[in-house]
Amino acid sequence: MNNMNQMMKQVKKMQEQMMKAQEDLVNKTVEGTAGGGVVTVVANGHKKILSIAIKPEAVDPEDVEMLQDLVLTAVNDALTKVDEIANQDMGKFTGGMKIPGLF
Repeated sequence: MNNMNQMMKQVKKMQEQMMKAQEDLVNKTVEGTAGGGVVTVVANGHKKILSIAIKPEAVDPEDVEMLQDLVLTAVNDALTKVDEIANQDMGKFTGGMKIPGLF
């Protein structure tokens, strides 16, 4: 029975560490870019977009669709990087297993 109590304490400690790691993701930022850096998107580890920067040379009133595509590409690049850091941070606890709803 002592082994079971010890195991439950370890599980609880791991859960607390995982929660802390998830909370810490909000303080991590990533940068996604497109068009060789003419569009830059910064997001935090909770997938919140913090800023979007567009250089003037990316703005062509005759080709708004290209700018839209650049912004979309930069946002998706940033969000992919968020997933990578979340997987990296949380993978320490899950051993690389993908647990639905965890992150």
